[in-house]
Amino acid sequence: MDGLRKAFTHFTLMVTILSKSHADHNVYPSAGVLFVHVLEREYFKGEFPPYPKAGDSSNDPITFNTNLKGYPDRPGWLRYIQRTPHSDGVLYGSPASEHVGKPTIIEITAYNKRTFETARHNLVINIMSTEEFPLPYQAEFFIKNMNVEEMLASEVLGDFLGAVKNVWQPERLNAINITSALDRGGRVPLPINDLKEGVYVMVGADVQFSSCLREVETPQNQLRCSQEMEPVISCDKKFRAQFHIDWCKISLVDITKVVPVHSNRPDPGTGVLPDIGEYNPPSESLKNRDYFADFLITLAVPSAVAMVLFIILAYSMCCRREGVQKRNMQTPDIQLVHHSSIQKSTKELRSMSKNREISWPLSTLPVFHPVSGEVVPPIHPDSYETTSMLLMQTQTNLQNQIQIPQQQSSGK
Repeated sequence: MDGLRKAFTHFTLMVTILSKSHADHNVYPSAGVLFVHVLEREYFKGEFPPYPKAGDSSNDPITFNTNLKGYPDRPGWLRYIQRTPHSDGVLYGSPASEHVGKPTIIEITAYNKRTFETARHNLVINIMSTEEFPLPYQAEFFIKNMNVEEMLASEVLGDFLGAVKNVWQPERLNAINITSALDRGGRVPLPINDLKEGVYVMVGADVQFSSCLREVETPQNQLRCSQEMEPVISCDKKFRAQFHIDWCKISLVDITKVVPVHSNRPDPGTGVLPDIGEYNPPSESLKNRDYFADFLITLAVPSAVAMVLFIILAYSMCCRREGVQKRNMQTPDIQLVHHSSIQKSTKELRSMSKNREISWPLSTLPVFHPVSGEVVPPIHPDSYETTSMLLMQTQTNLQNQIQIPQQQSSGK
């Protein structure tokens, strides 16, 4: 693997441009080839005041903001990632052929979260055209044990392209694009067992796919993939040492057989409205309007309806009453007798209740013992405050106040 890495170093530098961060620096990536630009924190630290403690200058948390000059965001083909404020930022992407010849100026703003100072530099991206773009055969691999910033490292990407070249055996091999699994709808992994997000790597070559890469298309492997089992791939051992590839998600595309789809898009036009003459605002003198009809509709009509309903209700409640005499004539005699007797009894009871004497409460009267016949004094004498005493005495108090005579034997 070391010999293969050394032999492949010059090849990697040709297809993938890896550059360090410089102020107002020009880079020249190729269309259809992966472009990677590292924003190093060490370079931007020189723009900020030194750390007060010697030897602690590397602890400054620095974040980056990148945008197209004059716009709030980056171009659509360019992406950016920085995992933590203590790690370097990375710009990466794959420019297309329509971007050739158009210089792209990226404004890079570094924020020092310790001193709250900023530093700004420009990166000029000059996209160049290549004769071999696009390569006709493209394969996309899904690597499960890598994050996108780990895969963008030159050593790791060089090892992966070397393994692919050993399996595919092409004359020209380029890394076309790298995409995080989160950008494809993947879920953020749990922070256990060193799980990774996963990354999609697309490579292109000038020869047809090898038999090893086409093994995933066999019916047996397709059945195993449908059952969520790993397919049997003979060349997987050449990747397994460093890269865990999900062979069920591999995509093989032959662009020479892809039928181009042309959509008839409408002409967007110049974006300028046609000239329809001067704008004539309405005159200042407005015509008088009669609001009497509106008044009748909104107030008079509802008031008239309410008045009619009030008259009908008053007639029904006041003018349609039967009277007591008519009610008694329609009531049976026996029912009237019962009603009259009930009324007389009620009046008699009320008159009797007004004339009766009010008796004293039983708690204030003398008590006779049921056995001895002795008179027991009241529970509460007149000198006591009866409002704070209980109306009934307890058994203990009763024993203290009353001594029940015991029966004497017949011999005595």
